[in-house]
Amino acid sequence: MIRAATADDMPAVRKVAKRFGLLAGWSGTSDFLDAERSFGTLLFAADDAGAALGFGGTLRRGAVTHLGDLFVLPEHQSSGVGRTMLTELLSGDGPKVTFASSDPRAIALYVRHGLRPWTPLLYLTGPAAGLPTPPVRPTGADDIAALDARASGGARRATLAWYAALPGVTMHATDRDYAAARQTGHDVVIGPGGGATPQDCADAVLGALAATQARTARLAVPGTHPLVPTLLGAGWHIADMDTLMADDAGRELIRPDRYVPHPDLG
Repeated sequence: MIRAATADDMPAVRKVAKRFGLLAGWSGTSDFLDAERSFGTLLFAADDAGAALGFGGTLRRGAVTHLGDLFVLPEHQSSGVGRTMLTELLSGDGPKVTFASSDPRAIALYVRHGLRPWTPLLYLTGPAAGLPTPPVRPTGADDIAALDARASGGARRATLAWYAALPGVTMHATDRDYAAARQTGHDVVIGPGGGATPQDCADAVLGALAATQARTARLAVPGTHPLVPTLLGAGWHIADMDTLMADDAGRELIRPDRYVPHPDLG
């Protein structure tokens, strides 16, 4: 039984998400699962008795479908549940992108659905101090919406407004670039961010990072982005790695050297 997740399904969905360690940093607030349910599609898979098997979710950026999640409990994997959810989630028209796990089975599954491996997506973490501090100004979600649409491949004004309203979230921008930051205690997550050029994007991320005055930071950076050598040279490390995948139309819209996605929102 696979259906659109209802409010009553959310505790079961979150229980699966917690089992895969997906909700770290989201405790006590609205989270990316709420965003998928509100601004995309969130599917819930259950057995005949109503017990959770897994879930899958997408977010929309204009015509772009970002596949954010596809998780099936280990005891139910290879049962066809994941393939069925994926087929439904990617059934619409328009460009499609995702962050595929390093599991070869996942990459093969996405390839069969028309997506192609593009570039590594590196989850970097490190000290926020000791980096360049380009100037940025605080701003609102409406002011960065057009910049984000160009960088991410599609408009998502409502999603940005929802994110900006969460505790600890600030938006930063110049006339050519932008970056969002979400601070929890002394830790900050940067993204999404983008710019007209690779250096503009890097400046926005570094400026937003400096503005938070956090101690440690996390962000997801495509392997081709100029921030990769800058951050690794400053003592950051690669905590995890996915594969950025897209179909041909998706690859036409997004420049991975000019965009830093949010780890959970794309």
